[in-house]
Amino acid sequence: MNIPFQKYQGTGNDFVMIDQRTEQFIHRSDTDLIALLCDRKFGIGADGLILLQNIADFDFEMIYFNADGHESSMCGNGGRCITAFAKALDIFDKTCTFKAIDGAHKARFLENGTVALEMSDVSEIEIGEDYFVLDTGSPHYIVFAEDVDDINVKETGSAIRYSTPYRKEGINVNFVEKTDHGLKVVTYERGVEDETLSCGTGVTAAALAHAVQFPNKTSIPIQTKGGQLTVEFQKGDQNDSFTNIWLIGPATKVFTGLFTYHKTI
Repeated sequence: MNIPFQKYQGTGNDFVMIDQRTEQFIHRSDTDLIALLCDRKFGIGADGLILLQNIADFDFEMIYFNADGHESSMCGNGGRCITAFAKALDIFDKTCTFKAIDGAHKARFLENGTVALEMSDVSEIEIGEDYFVLDTGSPHYIVFAEDVDDINVKETGSAIRYSTPYRKEGINVNFVEKTDHGLKVVTYERGVEDETLSCGTGVTAAALAHAVQFPNKTSIPIQTKGGQLTVEFQKGDQNDSFTNIWLIGPATKVFTGLFTYHKTI
């Protein structure tokens, strides 16, 4: 079986993109195949795999899988990348609306190749003694630190992700440093089970947790190891609720390919 694909990355968060509008190459149950495609030694290599499919009342549907082959919750950088992918396929001109696992998302393709993606509203944030937990389409644990470069992200993030409250469902763990220009964020992602260069829902969660502490904020620039992102938002009726949340940053095509898969019995 030959599977045509394109590889996209958004601030270093990379994805295998497959257009399934006219032919179905991947099924949701193909866990081993999806994990193989994402494998950096035996497959194409990616943090996740995204299917673009037709769906009524939307420009397209986004189905996202983590690198372990399992379908997962919303991916912000993936949402920006599938928007760029759909733009390249001439599915829309400047704006689109697509369906993802957490509902409808609007997106704008800007002139410089940057994509602005509308994220889900946030209505509640758990505020602990030294942490924040919130869902921005995916669940996130936020810890503010003096210097994120001093943190062993895989070791420390894994310990939190596999701790008793989160072991079963998993949680993404973000370490956030306040800087003169905004925030610096590093992320351990469940499903990848390692640090990634960037996480869109993670930087969104970090920005909102920061805004709880600094209520006058409406736009926050964020530096990740993979590049620069911006999160814009409006404060809701409560200090821990937010609407009109937009994740803004680059989404770039890396290469096009054809993966030949020989299924073994």
